[in-house]
Amino acid sequence: MKHCVICGGEFEPRRMGQKTDAPICEAERKRQIRIRKDRKERLKTRREWIDDAQKAFNAYIRARDSERTCICCGVAFGNSLVGGAVDAGHYRSTGSAPHLRFNEDNCNAQRKQCNRYGAGRAVDYRIGLISRIGLERVEALEADNTPRKFSIDELRALRDHYRAKLKELKA
Repeated sequence: MKHCVICGGEFEPRRMGQKTDAPICEAERKRQIRIRKDRKERLKTRREWIDDAQKAFNAYIRARDSERTCICCGVAFGNSLVGGAVDAGHYRSTGSAPHLRFNEDNCNAQRKQCNRYGAGRAVDYRIGLISRIGLERVEALEADNTPRKFSIDELRALRDHYRAKLKELKA
């Protein structure tokens, strides 16, 4: 016998992981989980919002470029996307150009060997980027130094936007 987490009544579970004894209690439990999730989201710092938006953006970039080759070396990804051997590599790093962090021209799928262990391979990246988007857009990226500071609302919108784009891409 188990005890219901909402009303405390005893019940015999009918399925694994059952925590409540009645549909009313289950609805209340889900409502409490939703309230807890909303409260936790309101307490997030700006840094946590940036991380959330960055995760959604990077996942979209990896999915967008899954059929392409590495921007630096030209090696096909194959099924390495599954094992985590592919990064969303930025041409201008997020440390030196944080205002370009969510710019789709500035970010492409890149093998971990090139991005992390090859120090980004900036020269090869630039050559690959010129072949993909053209010299004018690459020079525009290099010249863009306008400071931007994303608000929490903008970061939330970016996260939701890239989650939706990823879902659409996978469908």
